[in-house]
Amino acid sequence: MVTLPRNQFGRGPGRLVVFQGMQFENRPLSGLPLRFLRSLYRPLETDYTIDVVTRKLGLPEGYSLRDMSNDYATMMRDEIDGPVDLIGLSTGGLIAQHFAADHPDRVRRLVLHSSAHSLSDEAKQLQVRVGDRVRERRWRAAYAELFAFMAARGGAVGPMAKVTGWLASPFGGLLIGKPSDPSDLLVTYEASNRHDFKDRLAEIEAPTLVMGGDRDAFYTSVSFRETAEGIPNARLALYEGVGHPAAGKRFVQDLRAFLSRRRHV
Repeated sequence: MVTLPRNQFGRGPGRLVVFQGMQFENRPLSGLPLRFLRSLYRPLETDYTIDVVTRKLGLPEGYSLRDMSNDYATMMRDEIDGPVDLIGLSTGGLIAQHFAADHPDRVRRLVLHSSAHSLSDEAKQLQVRVGDRVRERRWRAAYAELFAFMAARGGAVGPMAKVTGWLASPFGGLLIGKPSDPSDLLVTYEASNRHDFKDRLAEIEAPTLVMGGDRDAFYTSVSFRETAEGIPNARLALYEGVGHPAAGKRFVQDLRAFLSRRRHV
């Protein structure tokens, strides 16, 4: 049996599982990160009971995203009945690709939310830099670099991006917090930098919606298109002027329309 950190909200009859994106520590969400994630999926709460699941604590060095996918499969066999609708958010979407290909009986339909077959080269380089800051326990520098990278590609000017990073750091506002152990983040960074699922996309059988913004900081518009084209039963929702993660009125409309195509069982 594998125990994974989890948050649950919503009381609808359907079952929706979200593979959470990158976190500085593999623990249940709380505070600002939890409020932000709930805001993304709040319109689904009347139709679904939503489980937001992250990776286990204490990932071994060299652990792959496929290994993490198998942890999800073990947990879901033990704790969540039947096939589910699955959203993979960012890094969670990289893991969800393995999950959908290797465990097709567990996935009714798949949403890759701001996730594609591989990270951009810029994002991989960023993760190396942030990983170096994390190893040195330079949390302020790590947060500032990460948020500046995201904000600059989302349209914010450089100085404002750095202020955002400061406010999100444990020194600038205690909004996210100081991780007690960065090892899981480092293992996940290394695994996601190695990930390239392009040659396996055709193995995904579930109806799939690939959702992303053309100003995403971590995945390119080309990779979003290639991902949708590579999955046999997939379509793409690409939003102009939208960063990471994709959000907004059109995002909600497209997500609800895709998930409502089939009655929940």
